[in-house]
Amino acid sequence: GIGEVIGGSQREERLDVLDRRITEMGLDVKDYWWYRDLRRYGTVPHAGFGLGFERLIMLVTGIENIRDVIPYPRYPGHAEF
Repeated sequence: GIGEVIGGSQREERLDVLDRRITEMGLDVKDYWWYRDLRRYGTVPHAGFGLGFERLIMLVTGIENIRDVIPYPRYPGHAEF
C-alpha cells in the first residue's frame, strides 16, 4: 500500500466533551488551561483536510517508494548551514 492519501479531522469545540476526554486519558486538566480557554471564550466548529501530494503521485504512477516522487527531498546533512 501507499499509506494515507487524504486525511482530515475536526476539532472538538464542546468544552464538556473535551474535559471528559482529557480526564479519560489520565491527563491533568490544568495543563490544558490555554486550550480550554480557546474553547470557552470563542471558538467555532472547524475542520480541515490535507492531501499527501507525493502519495497521490505514487498512486497514479505506480511508483513504490515515496523517495522517488519527492521533488525536493529532505534528509540529514542535506542543507548547508
